[in-house]
Amino acid sequence: MRSYWIWLLFMVAAWLCAWLSLPVEEALKPWRLVVAALFFMLYFIAPLLRNRPVWLTSTLIGASILATVALQLEYTGEHSLYVLLIYSLLAGKAIYRLPPIHAVIVGIALLSNLLAPSWFGYPSFPPMFAILLAAIHATGLAVYSHAKTNMEATDLRNDVLLSEYRAMKRRIVTNEKAARQEERTQIARDIHDSVGHKLTALLMQLEVLRMQADEQLAPRVTELKELARESLEETRSAVKSLKQPETGGLTAILNMIRKLEAEQFMRVHFTVQHGALSAPLRASQSFAVYRAVQEALTNLMKHSESKEAFITFEAPGGGIFRFEVVNRLKNKVVVREGFGLRSMRERIEEAGGTLEVVAYPDSFVIRGVMPILKEGGETL
Repeated sequence: MRSYWIWLLFMVAAWLCAWLSLPVEEALKPWRLVVAALFFMLYFIAPLLRNRPVWLTSTLIGASILATVALQLEYTGEHSLYVLLIYSLLAGKAIYRLPPIHAVIVGIALLSNLLAPSWFGYPSFPPMFAILLAAIHATGLAVYSHAKTNMEATDLRNDVLLSEYRAMKRRIVTNEKAARQEERTQIARDIHDSVGHKLTALLMQLEVLRMQADEQLAPRVTELKELARESLEETRSAVKSLKQPETGGLTAILNMIRKLEAEQFMRVHFTVQHGALSAPLRASQSFAVYRAVQEALTNLMKHSESKEAFITFEAPGGGIFRFEVVNRLKNKVVVREGFGLRSMRERIEEAGGTLEVVAYPDSFVIRGVMPILKEGGETL
């Protein structure tokens, strides 16, 4: 769109200079004003015909004939130089928008218009001058067209390579995730088959021993049995967690940020304050934080003009875990809590935390707070 306005500016300037070079009584003739209006009508229509080469070719040829009739016939001299600029702009548009064969046809029409006044007995450019000028323009525009074609081909190859690179990275991430999950499942199976079975056998032996023990030894055997039962429960819990997909936590968030920076060209400033890495968050809290950050960055990609975000994790005093995602804005936005933000808030609240969404004049902030629980479910 910007190039269109640049071309239009040059065209209006060339026409204005050519118009001012004519005698006043000639410049203000009604028929000349009508021809000029028809020229600009065709020039404005031309962008709408970029996908129809035949129609666009006819439009540019018609515009060149109108320019010749309005400015070139009957007069020569200073304003003729501006007519050459008009022809050059039409030739440039033909090369830029048309296939080679159609551009050649427009070029032949422009050369004919340069020599047309002499056919009617009016002063005109010398034939050799017109031919040399056409040859110079054709050479320059052909080089430009070739360079433009090569650039488009290079851009296309780059897009294909970038697409393949992104697909390869996604495959690598998927394969790594599948390999890790397979390894975790195998470890869980080994623990279940070896440690789990042995602890179960130990519990049975301790129960037999308790039934055979005297009153003095029975309490001690009961304590050992309870310890073995707790060990078995912890082993089962570990096996269950290993079988679940690896989601959430700081590692998953770092992997997500790395992926967004590589594939979506985002800039993420990630800051971890003292104590945040060692904060003993529950699995549900860690998962809620991961999903909140993921949703915040997804909204940034969809709705923000900026591709830059600031993420901060901190645990002030060791009693709470706090995270904040900030996106810089060019214009103030109105916060409407849709499905994404509502789901984020519900997930944080289910994990025992709170979520705050604030839109400042220069930034959009999502801030969440999680209580850090000690053993027994009490807050620190």
